[in-house]
Amino acid sequence: MRATLVSVAPGTELRDGLDRVLRGRTGALVVLGFDPLVESISSGGFALDVEFSAPRLRELAKMDGAVIVDRAHNRIVRAGVQLLPDSRIETGESGTRHRTAERVAKQTGFPAISVSQSMHTVAIYAGGLRHVLEDTDEIASRAKQALATLERYRDRLDEVSGTLSALEVEDLVTVRDVAQVAQRSEMVGRIADEIDSMVLELGTEGRLLHLQYEELVSGVATDRRLLVQDYLAGLPNAESVATALATLRGTDQATLLELDPTAAVLGLAESAADLDSPVSPRGYRLIHRIPRVPTQIATRLVEHFGTLQRILAATMEDLQGVEGVGDQLARAIREGLSRIAETSILERYI
Repeated sequence: MRATLVSVAPGTELRDGLDRVLRGRTGALVVLGFDPLVESISSGGFALDVEFSAPRLRELAKMDGAVIVDRAHNRIVRAGVQLLPDSRIETGESGTRHRTAERVAKQTGFPAISVSQSMHTVAIYAGGLRHVLEDTDEIASRAKQALATLERYRDRLDEVSGTLSALEVEDLVTVRDVAQVAQRSEMVGRIADEIDSMVLELGTEGRLLHLQYEELVSGVATDRRLLVQDYLAGLPNAESVATALATLRGTDQATLLELDPTAAVLGLAESAADLDSPVSPRGYRLIHRIPRVPTQIATRLVEHFGTLQRILAATMEDLQGVEGVGDQLARAIREGLSRIAETSILERYI
């Protein structure tokens, strides 16, 4: 569906063609792909194989029947085609054109677009999903409101994340502190997903919104992963981290508002009574904030020292004992951690 929304976003030739059909108040059925299966459920019509253009789509849509374009949306392969998909395929649509579009999409795997003459709407069927294109002004308005919400949530996330960093330096972290950051990070991620779909659908008309969106979500996904690596109970390998992130993403909205279920995903709490239990980070988050420290070196540091407090207490000689850490890198790590520690504590108490 995402790929199809990109192909029909404002500024594309396909969207221009669909808009022309809407303005002409004629219906249309367009299949975005052609193969032997599509050919087998096609009856009648004309074999064209001509270059795709918006005016051609508009004129061909005037005829009864579907228009079939190739997978790349560069050429119109057939026009005036009667599509005969398997009638046993389940559909929740009532109109003939929409029922056909949904069944064709499910049977062939290619997206199908239905333009309703009476409702003046464009419905896309792809990947088992249905999406109705909205007016770009309405989408832009909702996207701006969502961006304002995202900005507030990002500010709150930065606040609790900064507090967590200071507590990590002082070795005063509790399960509650970790759960708050994980909770806020997931909330930001969900709002970002909604905005991403809106920006995607706006196409060239959403370029400025896209820049604002990218700035607000920058680093959030990475920090969420590093948080899980820091606090996940047991061995934080790639599989266990991915599982924890997926479980957190699958948590329903009501449950996400509670801290103890969020902490339980990380294996840190079984009930609300465990939220005030102390916990120590491994150090992935803070090491990642040091410029020019490779991910592989950060992993080796954590594996060598075990906890952030031991890394903070390490001398230059101790750091150079880690494979790949020379004198220059050891000094950069030592100075970087000192700066992060000072900044985090100052931001918390001033």
